[in-house]
Amino acid sequence: MQLGQETAVAIGKFDGIHIGHRRLLEEILCRRGALAACVFTFDPAPARLFGCPDAKELSTREEKRLLFGRMGVDILVEFPMNRETAALDAEIFAREVLAGQMQARFLAAGTDLSFGAKGAGNAALLRRLGPELGFEVKTIDKICMDGEEVSSTLVRREVEAGDMEAAERLLGMPYLIAGEVVRGKQIGRTLGFPTVNVLPGKDKLLPPNGVYFSQVRCGDKLYRAISNVGYKPTVTDTRVMGVESYLYDFTGDLYGKHIEIYLHGFKRPERRFESVEALREQLRQDIAAGAVYCPAAHIS
Repeated sequence: MQLGQETAVAIGKFDGIHIGHRRLLEEILCRRGALAACVFTFDPAPARLFGCPDAKELSTREEKRLLFGRMGVDILVEFPMNRETAALDAEIFAREVLAGQMQARFLAAGTDLSFGAKGAGNAALLRRLGPELGFEVKTIDKICMDGEEVSSTLVRREVEAGDMEAAERLLGMPYLIAGEVVRGKQIGRTLGFPTVNVLPGKDKLLPPNGVYFSQVRCGDKLYRAISNVGYKPTVTDTRVMGVESYLYDFTGDLYGKHIEIYLHGFKRPERRFESVEALREQLRQDIAAGAVYCPAAHIS
């Protein structure tokens, strides 16, 4: 398969699409017009294929597609990662895939890029082959924040700790959970606080169970919200992990719609209340706090 057009390619895993990734993307987006802006990533991520312990995703396939499209990327290649393709010789990969099928004329890569059998391919190999294969290579240095290199591993650490403000600084945007609104037990409605429910995929990394200040986008509408990540232990014994959000200034039905939930800040941990009335009172307090919460950055 050939793309049929010459491309400027950013290559990497792009889990989380943090500010380091965004620096790579700037390099290809500024070449749009002369070249098609192309992101080349791997699906599934190599960590998942080889069973690494941090294989849960900061960004699902759906979320990556959504964000890359919104950023202006022309082409997204989700290279199939399996035992056979992972064993492909690095130089053959550069010749046949990048230069041949991708028709790459410009490549942007991080200093830690690795590809091909046993990860033998790197930016140095691409620079060596570039003059022969007809592409320029630009290596982008790591971005540092507070003395640490920005990486997906660092973002993952902050999300797992529930520090959504820190994760937002590293990502350049609030942490995103996207999915389809499903029918719950409509308990929020009986409590006087109707909510929307999303069930994230089992491979999506979630922060600790609790209540978070958030925003929710549906189509071109953006709503201030407050979201609960967890099992809702007061009203159900079924341990189904979900994200339930109360939207301010919204009336209507979102069942079956795809929404985007952006987590801004942690409010409190999830816990079981002694009664439904105690839960209702806590929800009143949470919603009142969310009404005056001022996020560090708003979604555009």
